[in-house]
Amino acid sequence: MNGFLPVSKEDLKLIGIDILDFILITGDSYVDHPSFGVAIIARYLEYLGFTVGIIAQPQNDEDYKKLGTPRLAFMVSGGNIDSMVAHYTVAKKKRSTDAYTAGGIMGKRPDRAVIVYSNAIKRIFPQIPLIIGGLEASLRRFAHYDYWSDSVMKSILIDSKADMISYGMGENQTREIAQRLNNNEKISQMTDIRGTCVLVKKEELPQNTVFLPSFNEVKNDKRKYAISCKIQYENQDHINGKPLAENYAVKYLLQNPPALPITQELFDLVYSLPYTRTYHPMYEALGGVDSIKEVRFSIIQNRGCFGGCNFCSLAFHQGRYVVSRSKKSIIDEAKLLTSFPDFAGYIHDVGGPTANFRHPSCKKQEQYGLCKNKSCLAPNPCPNLEVNHDEFLDILNEIRHLDKVKKVFIRSGIRYDYLMLDKDKSFFKALVKNHISGQLKVAPEHCSDDVLVNMGKPIFKYYKEFYDTYFKINKELNKKQYLVPYFMSSHPGCTLKDAVKLAKYLKSINHIPEQVQDFYPTPGTVSTCMYYTELNPKTLKPVYIAKTSEEKAIQRALLQYNKPQNRQLVLKALKMANCTDLIGNRPECLIKPEHQIKTIEYRLNKKIKRVKKK
Repeated sequence: MNGFLPVSKEDLKLIGIDILDFILITGDSYVDHPSFGVAIIARYLEYLGFTVGIIAQPQNDEDYKKLGTPRLAFMVSGGNIDSMVAHYTVAKKKRSTDAYTAGGIMGKRPDRAVIVYSNAIKRIFPQIPLIIGGLEASLRRFAHYDYWSDSVMKSILIDSKADMISYGMGENQTREIAQRLNNNEKISQMTDIRGTCVLVKKEELPQNTVFLPSFNEVKNDKRKYAISCKIQYENQDHINGKPLAENYAVKYLLQNPPALPITQELFDLVYSLPYTRTYHPMYEALGGVDSIKEVRFSIIQNRGCFGGCNFCSLAFHQGRYVVSRSKKSIIDEAKLLTSFPDFAGYIHDVGGPTANFRHPSCKKQEQYGLCKNKSCLAPNPCPNLEVNHDEFLDILNEIRHLDKVKKVFIRSGIRYDYLMLDKDKSFFKALVKNHISGQLKVAPEHCSDDVLVNMGKPIFKYYKEFYDTYFKINKELNKKQYLVPYFMSSHPGCTLKDAVKLAKYLKSINHIPEQVQDFYPTPGTVSTCMYYTELNPKTLKPVYIAKTSEEKAIQRALLQYNKPQNRQLVLKALKMANCTDLIGNRPECLIKPEHQIKTIEYRLNKKIKRVKKK
């Protein structure tokens, strides 16, 4: 078995097991690495003394049956990302490859994988408890707008026919579920576990339950949908979060308060479990699984993010409360990575949701929880924010000086605004000097403060300050490294004027993005709520939405205004925005006048004809 968990009846014979306690089903190929949620839950259950098997990407009834009937439960995940995001671009076009599938083969998992897998299990094994978890289940736990069908869908718990959702980070609730099942408690009686959602009758709801608008209300009334979104986000805090109930006529979806944050001791333990840290050998003939390449020599050091970007699902999945692994645990993992035969001397990342967050944003959070109606960093930093990079720098320095380590990179994202708030520039200088491979990628996302406020991002002056400081430090260190900013088009609140403003800024810094990130309305985010309702759920004020394919194409084209194929769209945009002063030959102009383009084309064609004659 090469250290992997069983995936077949032959594996079960090898280890002398007739019946497994748990069978985990995943929409990804089987990769036994702690960057994959299914691997973490499987190894943790194994550590707790349970037997566990993996069925990856089942295609038919025989696949579901190949490990037999579990003694305690099936657990289902759609994989590391939502199956619809894995399959479709923002333009709703089918992707050609799947990085989470062996050989990159598209079509090995179904659309809406959690629903398909769960319905199959309930049909084949109707009496066996079924718990769904992972990103797809977590972000679809309430009624939600589904971009691909352009409709409001029910909670995934309803459509999947599962018994329970384990939402967010799953270790604590998985332990409790497993132990209670092992004590012969019925899954239908487990209505009180933190970090889970279940269906109950009204009389079974806790006394302090907060009632959300019903499914019928959010489906038929966009304002109610926005109100529901606001209440949901206000209750994703392990200290202040109340039980939430969403009415589905006969029963209520009950979300119990979030699970308690993982302790540092458990965090360290989970990442020390005996992962093989690679894909299962059954995929060797297909060339392996691409998604392992970037994470094989990367280290996850934290969970949670208090950045609070509205287009990001992290606050709804991992939460805003930051927890981190101990220095010893991180160093031990780095030493382990250096022992692998294929280690080339490079640690690709030491990070997480945000690399330079190591602790909660303020001491108040530990006792009173997270603020309901305030962001730690946007649009301006909270005066209570505690900024310190000392421990992170110490960890990086120790990894850097390990035998066999040539370089330690940080690739999972630096919050530049948080970085700038640190009066001690030691970490900033070390970052520029030691942890960048020629360029640093950051995400200002836009230059218009109006758009940034709708994004939940800091206002633009903080990026400009960072921009200047970054190049100043590079100059001091006699380095010539680049800055690669990510910008997003068509986010809710971004008007044509805003898009032109961003194009002007890009021209001023002489930067054209290689790829344009168009806003993608994925389940469970505040920005997706804005996109659907055309309201900001935090204020209930109207928000402009670029929804038509032409509007989106125009905003996208403005970010790459210099491309010949975008010229007509940029020209149209400038005329519509009354910005024809940006057509011309001055340095600030985005495109040249039409007659000059025709002259250039004429000369080029003439030159081509002369060459052909020769």
